[in-house]
Amino acid sequence: MRLQNIIVSTAIVFSSYAFAQGTFTTNNYPQSLDNSSSTTASAEKLMTAKELVDININSMMSDPVLRNANWGFVIYDPQTKKVVSSYNENTPLIPASTTKLLTTETAIHLLGEKFRWTTQLEYSGNIDENGVLQGNLYIVGSGDPSLGTRKAGASSYSDLISDFKMAMQQKGIKKVNGEIILQTAVFKSNKMQTLPENIVWLENGSYYLPVGGTYEINPANERLIARQSNPFAENKNYYYVSPYIKQMVYADQFDGIGLTTKLPDVPAYLANSFRANLVKSGISVTGKVVTKTVDKNPEKREVLTAYQSPTLAEIIYYTNQHSDNALAEALLRMVGFQKGGDQSLESGRNVVTEHLREISFDMAGLNYFDGSGLSRSNMVTPMSQVKFLTNLMNEQYFNTYLESLPIAGQTGTLKKSFVGTGNGQIFAKTGTLNKVKTLAGYMKTNNGKTLVFSLLINNYAGSVDQVKARMEQLLDPAMNL
Repeated sequence: MRLQNIIVSTAIVFSSYAFAQGTFTTNNYPQSLDNSSSTTASAEKLMTAKELVDININSMMSDPVLRNANWGFVIYDPQTKKVVSSYNENTPLIPASTTKLLTTETAIHLLGEKFRWTTQLEYSGNIDENGVLQGNLYIVGSGDPSLGTRKAGASSYSDLISDFKMAMQQKGIKKVNGEIILQTAVFKSNKMQTLPENIVWLENGSYYLPVGGTYEINPANERLIARQSNPFAENKNYYYVSPYIKQMVYADQFDGIGLTTKLPDVPAYLANSFRANLVKSGISVTGKVVTKTVDKNPEKREVLTAYQSPTLAEIIYYTNQHSDNALAEALLRMVGFQKGGDQSLESGRNVVTEHLREISFDMAGLNYFDGSGLSRSNMVTPMSQVKFLTNLMNEQYFNTYLESLPIAGQTGTLKKSFVGTGNGQIFAKTGTLNKVKTLAGYMKTNNGKTLVFSLLINNYAGSVDQVKARMEQLLDPAMNL
C-alpha cells in the first residue's frame, strides 16, 4: 500500500468520522461548486482525491466487515502506466465472475466480433410427385450455446421450428419417409463433461451443488435440495453432477419442494420437438430422431434452411451484462475447439492461458480454472487485472468489449449499484460467491480521465449489501482523481 505520510492527525480524525457517517458520498461536481456543507468542503480541501482514497483504504482495514477479510485493490492510470492508489495489489485472490473478463476477451480475440454459430436443416434422397421425402431430414448443429434460449436476441425453439416447417413447405415436402438425424461436430462429448471442482452455491438464482451431495436422491426422479429461490433473479437453473450417471443434470423449474432434472441436451430437444410438431401439423415422419456424432458414409444432402446465432459480440454483451455462467462456459469450450480441435474444459483452459501469455498477461498468481468464475480454485491478482484491462484499450474490438460491461446505476448487474456518485461513470464486471465480492473495470472521473481499477474482496463478514456499501464508499473519492 502506498499511503502518503503528509496527512495530519486532525485530517485522520475527520476522515474516519466522515467514513463512518458516509460523508464521502457527495455529488459528481468539483468541490468548488458544492456549497452544501462548508465544513466538509473546507476539510476536503486539505486533502487531494488520492489522499481521500488512501484514507478510505485505511478505514476499511479496521472496518468490522473487512478487518479479517483478504482483499486487494488498485487504481491504475493507463496513460502514465502508474499506480494511483493500491492495497495488496499483488495478492492472488478469488475473482468470482470477473473471471469472465478473461474468457470473453479470449473469445472475441480468437473468433472475432462477427463470429456466429450455424444450425442447418438438410435433407437426403428425393421428393416424389406426392410431396413425400424418400430420405432423411438432418439437423446439423455447431454447438450454438444460445440455441432456443432467446438470450442475446436468439430465436426460441418454437420460432426455429416454424422456420424449419416453412422451409419444408416451400420445398413441397408433405411427408417424411425416413428419420430425423441429429448431427453436431462440436461439443459431441458434452454429456460426458462434469462440472469444475469446488463448485459452490452462487448468485443470480442459479445454484450448484458439489459432487456427491445428492447421493440419497432417487435416480428415477432426481431432485436437488436448493435454497429458497430468488423471485427477482433471471435465468433460474439448478445444476449438479448426478452421483448415479456421473453427468451434469439440471432443472429449470422450482416449485418450492424439489427439482425435477433433465440432461442439458439442447440439440436433441430441438429435434424431438420438431418431429412432434410436424406430426401434429399433419406432416408424418415414419422414422425416429437419431443422433450421429460420426458419419463414416455420409449421404448426399441439400440445405433446406440455415439459422445463424446472434453475433459473438452480442453474446458477449449478454454474458457480461447478465453474468451468464452457461454462456461463459460454452465460450471457453468453443475457443478450445476452434484453436485446438478439442471442445473439452481442459482444452479451453489451455487455449485461454496460452492466449494470456501471448498478450503479456502477468501470470504470477493466476490460476484460470473455469470460464465463468464459479470455482474457488480460480485465482488472480488485482494488478494483473488492471494491466490486462489497460492493454485491451489498444485493441480494435475494445469499444465492443467496453460496451459489454455493466454500467454503474444503469445496466446489467450494476443497475442497482452506484445510484449516486459513479452513476454512469463506472463500467465494470461484477463477481459474487459466498463471502466473495469483486469488481473490476474502468471509471471515467469527473475530470474526464479514464482510470482502470480492480477490487477483490474474499472472506468478508456481514452481508453482501454491507460489503457492497464499503466498495462504493471506497471508490467515491476516486471519481475526483
